[in-house]
Amino acid sequence: MIQVTIWHNPRCSKSREALSILEEIGCDKLVVKYLETTPTKDEITTALTMLGMNPRELMRTKEDIYSELNLKEEDDYDRLVDAMVKNPKLIERPVIFKEGQAIIGRPTSIIANFLAS
Repeated sequence: MIQVTIWHNPRCSKSREALSILEEIGCDKLVVKYLETTPTKDEITTALTMLGMNPRELMRTKEDIYSELNLKEEDDYDRLVDAMVKNPKLIERPVIFKEGQAIIGRPTSIIANFLAS
């Protein structure tokens, strides 16, 4: 059975859809409601490495807090990661992890292929 972790926001339709796909496939899953259990700086950094992304690519740049914190002008890796730790609403969702790999499950159509690989 495939073991996965999902950073999930139950209020997000795409995140709910991703969770439904995981359930249909029959994955052994750990659901992390990341707005309640915020990922640590190390967890976000590890996720970025698995995703092959820089911090801004994992951020929801249209959130009000992104503008309020003036993150568009920020280029420092650590400051961007720290902003996500302090404001997990900035983290794009859903993030799905398996066996040292990760994807952002958008569009959700990519999830099944990711799990099959």
